[in-house]
Amino acid sequence: MAERDAPPSDTWGIIPAAGVGSRIQPLAFSKELLPVGSRFEDGQERPRAVSEYLIERMIAAGARKLCFVIAPGKTDILQYYGARIAGADIVYVVQPKPAGLCDAVFRALPLIAPQAEVLIGLPDTVWTPADAFTRLPTGVLSFLLFSVEHPELFDAVLTEGGSENGIDRVREILVKSPDVRTGWIWGGIRMPGRVFAELQALWSQPGRNDEYLGTLVNAWMAAGGEAHGVRAGEGYVDVGTLNGYRKALALLATTGEAR
Repeated sequence: MAERDAPPSDTWGIIPAAGVGSRIQPLAFSKELLPVGSRFEDGQERPRAVSEYLIERMIAAGARKLCFVIAPGKTDILQYYGARIAGADIVYVVQPKPAGLCDAVFRALPLIAPQAEVLIGLPDTVWTPADAFTRLPTGVLSFLLFSVEHPELFDAVLTEGGSENGIDRVREILVKSPDVRTGWIWGGIRMPGRVFAELQALWSQPGRNDEYLGTLVNAWMAAGGEAHGVRAGEGYVDVGTLNGYRKALALLATTGEAR
C-alpha cells in the first residue's frame, strides 16, 4: 500500500453531477452551482458554488484531473468551470438519461488508467475537515466515513472496527435501510483505477446494473474484494434541501470557509 502522504501523480476526481435536484427546485441553474458562502477573486467577493468545496477537497488530495458527469442540458456547469481550475484540468462526459450513481461514475472509466487513483464525491454535499480525502489510503478501495443523525437516509457503512491505525475493514454497506445498525455513512471514496475497472466489470454483468455503489461493493466484497472505512469525517451536510442548505452555511461558518 502506498503512503497516504504521497498520492500518485495521476489522480482523478470524478464528480457525478447529472441529477436534477428535485428536492431543492425550482432553481434557474444546476443544483451543483447553488451559491453556498462566498470567495474573494481579484479583491472582490463573489458567490461560491456548492460543488467548489468538493473540488477543493479533491485537489488537496492530489487530484490534477477532474471529470464532471453531467446530463445533456446541464451546460451551465461547463460554462461555470470551463477547462481548468486551481491547476486541475477538467473534462466532461454525458449521462444521456438518469440511470443511477453507478451508471454515472462508470462513464468516466475510459479516462482512468489502472495505475491511477480515483476520488469520488457528491457535489451537492459539504463536509469537514477539508483535508479528509488525504487521510484515505491509496492502492485500496476506501470510504471516508461521517457520523450523522439519520444514517437511514444515506449509505451506512458497517465496519469491523478496532484497528490500531484507524482503517477498519468494511463488512457491509446498507443502502437507505431503516435497519442501519450504525451511525456512520460514506461521504467520499478513494480507489485505484484497477479496482474501479473491476467494479465496472461486475456492474456490467447480466442481471446486475446496480443503481447504488453500496449494493455493487457488497457483491464485489462477497466475491473476494476488500474495502476499508476511515472515520476521518467530522461534519457532513447534504445541501439538497433548504434545511440542508442552512446547515451547510452553519457548518462552514465554524471553519471559516463561508463568509
